[in-house]
Amino acid sequence: MLESCTVCPRNCRKNRLKNEEGYCRSGLKIKVSSIGPHYGEEPPISGTKGSGTVFFSNCNLRCRFCQNYQISQEGLGYFISEEELADKMLELQVQGCHNINLVSPTHFGPQILKTIIMAKGKGLAVPIVYNSNGYESLEMLKLFDGYIDIYLPDIKYSDNKMALKYSEVGDYVENNRTAIKEMFRQVGELKLDENGIAVKGMIVRHLVLPNNIAGSYESLKFLASIYPDIQISIMSQYSPCHKAIGDPDLGRKLTKEEYEKALKWADDFGFLNIFIQEMGSSENYLPDFNRRNPFE
Repeated sequence: MLESCTVCPRNCRKNRLKNEEGYCRSGLKIKVSSIGPHYGEEPPISGTKGSGTVFFSNCNLRCRFCQNYQISQEGLGYFISEEELADKMLELQVQGCHNINLVSPTHFGPQILKTIIMAKGKGLAVPIVYNSNGYESLEMLKLFDGYIDIYLPDIKYSDNKMALKYSEVGDYVENNRTAIKEMFRQVGELKLDENGIAVKGMIVRHLVLPNNIAGSYESLKFLASIYPDIQISIMSQYSPCHKAIGDPDLGRKLTKEEYEKALKWADDFGFLNIFIQEMGSSENYLPDFNRRNPFE
């Protein structure tokens, strides 16, 4: 897959074994921006001791509104070998982190799979979280079957025209929905231990955007049509940054009314398991007392 790269649906066909860079601006060697405990994820992921997070540099999307654009678009970070990364994962486990959280891992899929196998061979036992933008290769996901415990994908758009305009990807919707189905096939609904910490399963994230650019209604409708009991996280944290600043449609914060409309749609579709966010916060997840929620 790396020799003629098909690691993600862009299928750049670059020879990354020879360090040729594809659309993701990545060659052979893994690049990360930071590794350490993180407390800003959904409560069953962060828990009380933090999620052992690996933030990968670069990305296979070009989201104009990316809040981590210095990492995803400008490539901030440093190179690390699979052996070194495996040892870092073990260090996070020793520190007491509940899981290993792979953030924006898609473009390093084969290298990450190799790393996980190494780390497990050295004693890594905590769950592995695959935390992605949802633009995934079905072939690569199938190789992860049995190695990933928790999937945390985005469902960013329900309209490819919006995906092309704001993330430079014209086939996001079909690939994203195929990926979500495969992820759910592998791990199923979210399962918790006796302390309320996730051990297996899936949470689908949806960031509500101004002017309904994300197409929240259709995305929620899709999820409800196939997985009405799935755990979803509806995020309100949007604030213009990167190339969204000054954009006529994205150049303002999300309004409370826009966010509440998305929550009402989720109600209308019958979702029972949902995380909501305090407006404008990327970390404050609130229990939704109007729904049956196992994380209250």
